[in-house]
Amino acid sequence: MRWTLHKMDTVLPSTPVIVAAAVALFLGGFGGLMTPIGRWYGDLRKPTLQPPNWLFGPAWTIILGLAAWSAVIAWNAAPDQAARTNVVILFATNAVLHALWSPLFFRARRPDWALIEVVFLWASLVALVVGLWPISPFASLLIVPYLLWVSFAAWLNSAIVRLNRPFD
Repeated sequence: MRWTLHKMDTVLPSTPVIVAAAVALFLGGFGGLMTPIGRWYGDLRKPTLQPPNWLFGPAWTIILGLAAWSAVIAWNAAPDQAARTNVVILFATNAVLHALWSPLFFRARRPDWALIEVVFLWASLVALVVGLWPISPFASLLIVPYLLWVSFAAWLNSAIVRLNRPFD
């Protein structure tokens, strides 16, 4: 993590740190706002391996924090502007796909549509793991918990679709 010394001897975080933290906070906040746990969700039949609702907030906080850390490491490790552009494209694509899932599942009440979307979210995470590896293996490995969680979430999503279809 790069820090810069301000004129008044105050240590301030660098731009990549600020941007990564802001995106992680935005995604976490947006996801929370788009995830009403109301009667509709409560009435859905869920698989036996469904975690308790309280677990999702802490899990996403950790996962998005690791992703932000990964972004900063990859940005700083990128050998040139082309590699930095690739880092931004990989993370921006993932952020858009991350932001789409909750509105589809919870706001539109379409777990079936969310199940289609989660395939693209999952693919964006595979692309991050693969694309970051040559730049920074550590940054790549920081994405693995996110990939594993989305893999599990995709399974939960498919089980909810199977147990509750059809959706209109």
